[in-house]
Amino acid sequence: MTFALHSPAFQNGGAIPDRYAREGENTSPPLRWTDPPHEAKSFILIVEDPDAPSGTFRHWAIHGINPRQSELREGIGAEGETRRQAVNDFGKARYDGPQPPRGHGVHHYHFKIAALDVAQLDLPADANVENAWDAAQPHVIDQAELVGTFAR
Repeated sequence: MTFALHSPAFQNGGAIPDRYAREGENTSPPLRWTDPPHEAKSFILIVEDPDAPSGTFRHWAIHGINPRQSELREGIGAEGETRRQAVNDFGKARYDGPQPPRGHGVHHYHFKIAALDVAQLDLPADANVENAWDAAQPHVIDQAELVGTFAR
């Protein structure tokens, strides 16, 4: 079987419901993964939008996820959540949902999860999403991706 990421809130390639958008409830969607590598010591998950006018825009990173977990519940990315979260491109260490420019067309939001061979990444508290993902790369055992779309 293959390491896979999915959500009960939207299908791969499908529209992300408004409630998960920044102008909606701005809550992180529920996410589940299957068949992770058994040697994983932790997971990191990021969300990025490569369709942003200024280049890839990063909406969320959460790392140090317990290897025995197979899901993140809806709303886990709230500000003040005790899990390790990196600073997104809005300047916050939390989930911030889709908010493409009005009339800019459909944007693709890539939810990426990586299984790591370390329990923790050595990151400063103010590390941003890009720093966290870059720090994870030498430790990636396997990764999975789910893409959702959103337009306003």
